[in-house]
Amino acid sequence: MLDDTDRRILRQMQADPDAALSDLAQRADLTPATLSRRIERMREAGIVKGKRAEIHWPSLGYAVEVSLRLTLDKTQSRAFEDFLAAAREVPEVIEIQTFLGQVDVRLAVIARDIPHYQQIYRERLLTLPHIADVEALMHVARIKDDEALPV
Repeated sequence: MLDDTDRRILRQMQADPDAALSDLAQRADLTPATLSRRIERMREAGIVKGKRAEIHWPSLGYAVEVSLRLTLDKTQSRAFEDFLAAAREVPEVIEIQTFLGQVDVRLAVIARDIPHYQQIYRERLLTLPHIADVEALMHVARIKDDEALPV
């Protein structure tokens, strides 16, 4: 379980993921050696999975983001497996989530513009296997995007 020191470390890592280990240690009021041991322990426990780059898609020319909520034909025994394998192959699908309930899967899709999205939708997404229903939600604004530790 995490203690207050671990939470302090995580908050500091989230606030400045590119900070040097010595700076993180100072901010967390620890020695660099203690900080390293605690971070390694949290990695081994699967709490800290690593660092990743956050990409600003519009800067790369992807101005359209759509969230697709899909219901699969669950009368097919491999509906989830087949669908997920095929969805992973679509380069413009940047996120896949599965759910329990009426909606089975959510895809986050990026495109350069509306005509590009229409092409992706018609040629790549609607051809995915075992789709029973699709609802498309056009992304307008990201109001909150925070994975900070809520403590």
